[in-house]
Amino acid sequence: LSLRLALAAVFGAAIGVERERKDWAAGMRTHMMVCMGSALIMLVSSFGFNDIMGNSYAELDPSRVAAQIVSGIGFIGAGTILFRKPATVLGLTTASGLWTVSGIGMATGGGMYFAACAATVFSLIILWGLHPIQKMISNKFHQKSLSIVARGDINPRKIINRLLEDKDLDFANFSIERRKKELAIEVTLEKAASGRLLEIVDKLQAEEYIKKISWSK
Repeated sequence: LSLRLALAAVFGAAIGVERERKDWAAGMRTHMMVCMGSALIMLVSSFGFNDIMGNSYAELDPSRVAAQIVSGIGFIGAGTILFRKPATVLGLTTASGLWTVSGIGMATGGGMYFAACAATVFSLIILWGLHPIQKMISNKFHQKSLSIVARGDINPRKIINRLLEDKDLDFANFSIERRKKELAIEVTLEKAASGRLLEIVDKLQAEEYIKKISWSK
């Protein structure tokens, strides 16, 4: 029993570390607890009623307790999903990872070591190994950061209003910082820059109050 619980904790930690490196709320310890807890519930479901077995009034269905893990894990999965703004949802991968981890814990608790180990490896491949490929083919990872350095006496609204001439412009984040003699504006775009925005930036670059404009992915 101790071996099964320890293995479940290790499997959960392996997936949790991947989430931890991205600084998600559900990190290594959360995944370890979910996986080990699922294994424990599976053990209780399988062996926790041996003392009453054999009695005429007792009939054991090992799947009944374990089945509640699948639905019960939803409460912690829902807690990792964030609605940042309309049409933008964060944490779905972490929530699905916790659901998968609970399944790995159940497999470990049930003694299906090979299945639990294989599921852990496949989960790491999906979460970590496929991430670079997803970044290449998915538009949501093509965010770009625009850095503008202007004279310190310029009102930042003058620059922001110019950028907003692109009606389709969608900011993921932006910051304004006043330095000694400079104004620094950092803009992170929700999607790759449109042709209209590139035209606006080119016109901005020609303004005498602009010192430097740079792009980065």
